[in-house]
Amino acid sequence: MSETRRDSPPIAWVESPLQLIGAAEWASAHDTKVPVAGRLTTQMSETADELVARGAPFSDTEPYLGIPWNLLARHRHWLVGDGFSGQFRLAVAVLRPRRITFLDDGANTLALADALTGRGALCRPGVAERGVVTRLRPFVLEQVLGRAYAGGVDFFTAFEFGSRRAVEIDALGIRVRRHRFAWTRQSARPFTDDTDGRIVLGSARPADGRMPLPQYLDWVSAQAARASVTYLPHRRETDAQRNAVSAIAGVKVVDRRIPAELLLAGTTRPLEIMTLASSASTTLPSVLRGSGSVIVPAASADQVHA
Repeated sequence: MSETRRDSPPIAWVESPLQLIGAAEWASAHDTKVPVAGRLTTQMSETADELVARGAPFSDTEPYLGIPWNLLARHRHWLVGDGFSGQFRLAVAVLRPRRITFLDDGANTLALADALTGRGALCRPGVAERGVVTRLRPFVLEQVLGRAYAGGVDFFTAFEFGSRRAVEIDALGIRVRRHRFAWTRQSARPFTDDTDGRIVLGSARPADGRMPLPQYLDWVSAQAARASVTYLPHRRETDAQRNAVSAIAGVKVVDRRIPAELLLAGTTRPLEIMTLASSASTTLPSVLRGSGSVIVPAASADQVHA
């Protein structure tokens, strides 16, 4: 068992489409193939199928529910999508991997970096935790930092850490490697739409209780009032939200069930992309670099009615 673990490639343990793309980018950047343990969440199966069809450097993809104990136990290096996960904490405490690479989990990537430097708690922002995983926090933090001091922790990210955060994370021995979605761009399929290149990215804010649905629909309507738009639903949108959006004049809902980063990378013309504040404001400029596309974010809910 120990010999197998020593010689095996990293395993990607991911639970969202963006994390899955990050695994493909990491494998491509390191010219290797990695096995993937993908949690069965919304759009994961479709995204995995799309990535494999595009030639993603995965040696195998296995869906799972809960913690993939057997898969993780065979590998000493984990590519982890969610460093705040209670399941991650439990698995680290039991299996103690030798190396951990954190992939992007949206804006939580920066929050995780802050948690490791002591500027925040090792839990997902805005989520009240309880139970045994909460009591594991100090132990897991000690485990991760111990590996960091030995050179065994790094971030593989599309996000800019900023000078202060970069200095603090470097002092812990944690390396940060930036990527620009090179593999995603290289493997892109053509994307065209019939709305003069105007795209509205859907948001899960109403479903998450962070924005009233009527206010959200007003924002979408305002974008469509200028000229027709193609609307790409967020993977966590409810059917009620999607149906309400599709009833707005000038809106064409296109639900390919893969992330915008994959869908739009192959655009053949400049796009104007409207979005509420989200990680797409960071990822899409890299994905669409050189296309002449522009991202128009509404930084806060207050701007919806501006």
